[in-house]
Amino acid sequence: MVRGLTKFPGISTKLLNICINSLCKSRNLEKAESLLIDGIRLGVLPNVITYNTLVNGYSRLVGIDEAYAVTHRMKDAGIKPDVSTYNSLISGAAKQLLLTRAHQLFDEMLRSGLSPDMLSYNTLMSLYFKLGRHGEAFRVLNEDVHLSGLVPGVDTYNILLDALCKSGHVDNAVELFKHVKSRVKPELMTYNILINGLCKSRRVSSVNWMLRELEKAGFTPNAVTYTTMLKLYFKTKMIEKGLKLFLKMKKEGYTFDGYASCAVVSALVKTGRSEEAYQCMHELVRSGRRSGDIVSYNTLLNLYFKDGDLDAVDDLLEEIELKGLKPDDYTHTIIVNGLLSIGHTGGAEKHLLCMGEKGMQPSVVTCNCLIDGLCKAGHVDRAMRLFASMEIRDEFTYTSVVHNLCKDGRLVCASKLLLLCYNKGMKIPSSARRAVLSGLRMTVSYQAARKTDHKIKAAIKCNVVTDP
Repeated sequence: MVRGLTKFPGISTKLLNICINSLCKSRNLEKAESLLIDGIRLGVLPNVITYNTLVNGYSRLVGIDEAYAVTHRMKDAGIKPDVSTYNSLISGAAKQLLLTRAHQLFDEMLRSGLSPDMLSYNTLMSLYFKLGRHGEAFRVLNEDVHLSGLVPGVDTYNILLDALCKSGHVDNAVELFKHVKSRVKPELMTYNILINGLCKSRRVSSVNWMLRELEKAGFTPNAVTYTTMLKLYFKTKMIEKGLKLFLKMKKEGYTFDGYASCAVVSALVKTGRSEEAYQCMHELVRSGRRSGDIVSYNTLLNLYFKDGDLDAVDDLLEEIELKGLKPDDYTHTIIVNGLLSIGHTGGAEKHLLCMGEKGMQPSVVTCNCLIDGLCKAGHVDRAMRLFASMEIRDEFTYTSVVHNLCKDGRLVCASKLLLLCYNKGMKIPSSARRAVLSGLRMTVSYQAARKTDHKIKAAIKCNVVTDP
């Protein structure tokens, strides 16, 4: 029995529902079920709200089949599922992109004599949009909703606008917004959806117009609005505007996500404002607002390496470990690249070795970085040993090795490797081909270069590869 119920013999169904809802929200369905059983034992009978809470919980947290099983228990208890029950089930089906199941639930609701509400239709339209079936989504709006006599609200139009923006039809979304805003009062979310769509299309002037529309409607931009715009400014290289907006956000107490923070730091570094970049990242990481995010630490780690501050690097790596954060592929690539940049090739190789000893598989990007760094430092043999040990190689791996073999005068080896790439159908940049042929002509013979060129052309033709 759930602790506490025995102390309150006068517990009501309303209180039972509040407790079950709280447990479902905290993702504790097992305790919610136990509480329901205890309530029944104490003579507190569940109602439709009780079961709807469980249906919603199972739909969100477990799956549609488990949620649907609750409806059998409802019926056994003499309680008929209502529109809210089916809305939760349809939402669960939509979450798993189960269109056929959503249709079945819709039909079952109609057969039960229940009339779908706007939430039912909104969920169905949203599912159609997610599946790329825009025509059917608009058919639901223009036919089914119209015939039912329901009036679409702002939630419906938010779904439509978001779908249009995500599918690249931003102009259509703006036109729809202009058409419906006199009939339906937009929310702040409505403006944020449109601003996000316009920002992704890099329409700076339209974003500014939408921001004015937002303020005319009596809304104040929130963190989502400003962060979206911040990303636009940095992507379009409007660095000063971006930094100005960042300072405004900081002054007004807004928080911002890891991408925006790292974009700000990168912009500060590019404009020679390293001190501000350090201050920004220190504040972000040490404040705890992003303490669980390795992205912030990666940015700071990169800055320390660029500044040559190895003591700070060691301290930061120790802090990452103490906080229980898991370094990602980018973390290891930064460390390897950073050690190579200060000429510590042995340290970079040792780091890769330690990764293997700890059961971590270095990414192809990290290995590519080390191969290129070793070659540039004149350690071609060590680079080739690493190359031979790699289970996965990409076009960048081969391109880097071919170029560096050419620079080291190993033209025969480079030409064999290049031919291997073309025979595998890999798309190798034409610069690698030019480097090999030019090297063969200058150090071996024109005949060797012509022979290799013929073999390359034959391989390209055989594999139907377009030489970049």
